[in-house]
Formats: sequence, C-alpha cells, structure tokens
Amino acid sequence: MTRPIRIVVADDHPIVRAGIVGLLEQAQGIEVVGEAADGSEAVELAASERPDLVLMDLRMPGVDGASATASIVAAGEGTRVLVLTTYETDDHILAAIEAGASGYLLKAAPQAEILAGIRAVAAGETVLAPSIAAKLVSRVRADAASAAPPALSPRELQVLTLVADGCSNPEIARELYIGEATVKTHLLHVFEKLGVNDRTRAVTRAMELGLL
Repeated sequence: MTRPIRIVVADDHPIVRAGIVGLLEQAQGIEVVGEAADGSEAVELAASERPDLVLMDLRMPGVDGASATASIVAAGEGTRVLVLTTYETDDHILAAIEAGASGYLLKAAPQAEILAGIRAVAAGETVLAPSIAAKLVSRVRADAASAAPPALSPRELQVLTLVADGCSNPEIARELYIGEATVKTHLLHVFEKLGVNDRTRAVTRAMELGLL
C-alpha cells in the first residue's frame, strides 16, 4: 500500500481547525499528524514530525502563516506548504508565494477541490485557486506595464541604432568617430542594461521596450 500523506494542520480558530481535520481524517490516503494554533507551533511540528505537507492559514497570532512558511521551507526537510485561507488580497498572495508556499487555496473552495489540491501539492505540483491565479496574472501584467525601460545613454542608443541598421563594429566606429574598443564597451553596457547576450537579441529587446 502507498504510504499516506502526512499532514500538519495550522489554523488559530479551533472550530475551523477541527473541521479541516475532520475532513482530512475521512479522506483516503491522508493522515493528520499534528495540529498547530499559530505559526510557531506549525514550525515546531514541521521540525519534529517532518510531515509531507503543512496546511497553513495565513493570519495567526505571533508568527503568521507566511513567516512560518518561510521557516519551514528554509529548513530544507522536504515539507511542502499549502496555504488554506480566507484571504485573497494581492499582498497576502505574494507574501505566501514568496515565502515558498507550493499552493494557495481558499477555505470556501469545495471539499473535493481542497483534497485534490492537497494530493497535488504532496505529489510535487503547484496549486492555485482560479481566483488566485487570475490575481497573480493581473499583478504580473501590471508590474510589467509599469516597469520603466532601462535607460540607455545617448551614445549607447546611437550605437544600438547603427547595429539595428546592420552596421559592423568598424563601421559604427567610423560613423561615430570613436574607436572600435569604445564601440565594444558601449555594446557591453547595452547588453547588461537590456539583460541580453548578443547583438540580435539587444536589437529585438530594445524594440520590445520601445527604445528603437
């Protein structure tokens, strides 16, 4: 028989925690090995029990869920964290994901979805509630749209424009009355600012950013 998924449930509300434990105890292939009422207890139980997964609430007294998640993941014992909470603000989501959570589900989700998420995270997958995934996509797009393009100096822009026109380094040097070594230096600075490694990608990236 396959070994059951060993789980620690962390939630500061006794009634809610009891409901989650009851759901898990009725599920096939799942074993609850500990209950925590706050983040510090969750970290301690993760260290002592070495569960496969900690089902983690976010808002708890003392050490919150995101901080506890970071500590559990940093311990490197292979315990994964699945956030199960009522909170779905951008800040809560990002804090949990950045802390190393492998999934983020809402308590209002159907029981079948929660159990499926637990099994998926225990198997090494990442699970996000649809509304959470949508929020993350919107946040990433907003961040990308608001991010200012890298600032190229006037000379760097001149060099890159000539590269886009198909000029070689010697041709650029003659056109701008500078040495070839200087052209190479400008190009290296352009590559670094644009995060690329070659001339072609530098041109296409500059076009993507509206610099050319």
